[in-house]
Amino acid sequence: MAPVLDYAAFSPTAYADALARSQFIHPDIRELWPQIPRIAGPAYTVRCVPGDNLMLHAAIYRASAGSVIVVEAGSNDYAVSGGNVCAIAQRRGIAGFVIDGVIRDIAEVRAAKFPVFAKGCLPKPGVKAALGSLQVPITCGGVQVSPNDIIVADEEGIAVIPAAEKAAVWEISRGRTEQDAAISLAEWERSHRAKIEDLLAQKGFLEPN
Repeated sequence: MAPVLDYAAFSPTAYADALARSQFIHPDIRELWPQIPRIAGPAYTVRCVPGDNLMLHAAIYRASAGSVIVVEAGSNDYAVSGGNVCAIAQRRGIAGFVIDGVIRDIAEVRAAKFPVFAKGCLPKPGVKAALGSLQVPITCGGVQVSPNDIIVADEEGIAVIPAAEKAAVWEISRGRTEQDAAISLAEWERSHRAKIEDLLAQKGFLEPN
């Protein structure tokens, strides 16, 4: 049996060596309350019809505990979630939301300490009139997200780790984290300065007068 890997052990920055830029969600989608805790878990994907929030509301009763609900809202004109939806998701063990769109009731969400990453807040909610899709590949913040991809999100940003690569990506990130922890700032500075000076020399840099 394969070991359980703790993807929340590392910041999204630690995954940068292992993932292409295309696997990091656009910074327009950000934490909606300060000092939000890091979340990590398999993606439960939702595609809403623009202006309609039915499928996100359906997802909170279907996603497994520990999952991150990732939403392609299709519009920033209407909120897809409010305080009660977040409270129910939290009670059901959902790790958090990552929404390419907006929510409302942020004061309630902040008070409950439920992690939500989105583009912002807007008071007007969407309707519940149209079927979208659950557990299909979606686009969130410019990144294709498939069901069970691993989402790692905190104030540094949001990484999307393809499910087929998750173990290898975790190992690379662990190695980078351990390497960084093993070197002092003074040692890092010496190495960094030598590298920068070498690059400047290679490119013919001349000191200003």
